[in-house]
Amino acid sequence: MKNLKGVFCALLTPFTKENKINDKALKELVKMNMDKGVNGFYVGGSTSEAFLMSLEERKHILEVVSEEVGGKCAIIAHIGCINTDQAIELAKHAEKVGVDAISSIAPFYYGFSFDEIKNYYFDIVNSVSVPMIIYNFPKNSGFSLNSENIKAFVDDPRFIGIKHTSSDFFSLERFKHLKRNMIVFNGYDQMFLAGLIMGADGGIGSTYNFMAEKFIAIKRLFDQGKIKEAQEIQTQVNDIIKILGKVGVFQGEKEILNLMGLDFGECRPPFKKINDEGREILKKLIHDYL
Repeated sequence: MKNLKGVFCALLTPFTKENKINDKALKELVKMNMDKGVNGFYVGGSTSEAFLMSLEERKHILEVVSEEVGGKCAIIAHIGCINTDQAIELAKHAEKVGVDAISSIAPFYYGFSFDEIKNYYFDIVNSVSVPMIIYNFPKNSGFSLNSENIKAFVDDPRFIGIKHTSSDFFSLERFKHLKRNMIVFNGYDQMFLAGLIMGADGGIGSTYNFMAEKFIAIKRLFDQGKIKEAQEIQTQVNDIIKILGKVGVFQGEKEILNLMGLDFGECRPPFKKINDEGREILKKLIHDYL
């Protein structure tokens, strides 16, 4: 298993006009970000539109990414599904591909109890030999991992970390003071530096797709103790994210990549399409910030 710390790009998925996965564009994105120096990739997560794809499409994406990475950096495969059997199927496939870790959001929609969620995670790790990073995203899953309920997992070394997409930095800080060291990734791009200050080992984010160099710089400056300089770059990042919010974050990220010369197409329905006004906003964003 490679070092699972630092800057991990949560990969977008490019689609052709026929709504098929664009392997060529995906490989180009992976290579571009490896050249920039990312530490690894988070494959098949929210950013990839995973819940708008079939299991076979999710498997295919992982295979394409793994082939392009060629063992040069780490891969975390998100295998989360509301259906435990499907999550296990994806976990077994990820193990066969040879990823460094798997990750899963908690099963959502039905308001599952903590015991049900705990059983979901243990059913997955009992099916494979790959370590698990729990994806904590309370806003979207309806379940919040905290310094108390994490104790149900901390005694099992197969649970090696947490992707923490939350503004609850108290819990993030507490995760770093458990009786066993666990890797903690910051999830919200606009709070990357804050996450590092509170103890995160790195970040996993969607805007890394087109500006990973900014997050790599923030991490480097933070490690050097140059907080003011790191904050200046975080401010640039947040200016960009604020603009993205006007056109739709995932749609905007894909259009930025389109404008940069990568054929990423559009998000799948029910995501809305970028209109001409939004496209002009993003052209100005690229001119001003990238």
